[in-house]
Amino acid sequence: MAVGGATAKGARRAAALLIAGGATHLLSFGFAAGLDPDLAPGDLLLPESVLCNDRSFPTDRGLRALLGPGIGGALLHSDVVVTDSIAKQELFRDTYCRTLDMESGAVAVSAHEAGRPFAVLRAICDTADFVLPPAAALPLHGDGTIDTMAMIRSIVSHPKQIPALLRLGRAAGRARSSLMRRCIEIGCDVAVR
Repeated sequence: MAVGGATAKGARRAAALLIAGGATHLLSFGFAAGLDPDLAPGDLLLPESVLCNDRSFPTDRGLRALLGPGIGGALLHSDVVVTDSIAKQELFRDTYCRTLDMESGAVAVSAHEAGRPFAVLRAICDTADFVLPPAAALPLHGDGTIDTMAMIRSIVSHPKQIPALLRLGRAAGRARSSLMRRCIEIGCDVAVR
């Protein structure tokens, strides 16, 4: 397992480490944003493809079958945090992708270049109608952990974001629980932070 830190650069680095270590398959695992308004926090995603830089990368059908049931469709890669609900609606309309994240595109490209099959297992955290508060759009540390001091500064500067942060925290809890349950169901010994 390697941590991408919620960035394409980190995901490329993590995928390269896994491939160099002999990984025969790659899995992009974690949270995603909903673009489809029908998706709710905790919904599990198993997209059939990842759209990255206007190129579609199909996920491996056999890997998806091993991961159990989930919501299909396409997942959109983004190099930036999409915070606004209007922007999410426009991306859904323009790309037909149901979800979005910042790592799966890099994993897809790395897998394709190395000739490795890949899949995506993610859970919805923020929904299509949810506007991310400023603290939620802050960059993470390279290991995927929150920059606590930057978050505190953001909250002190914009205290009205606290209710939205609490709502996001509850949604992240549902997403984490969904991923943990699936890991248990498929016999995967992965700790979900």
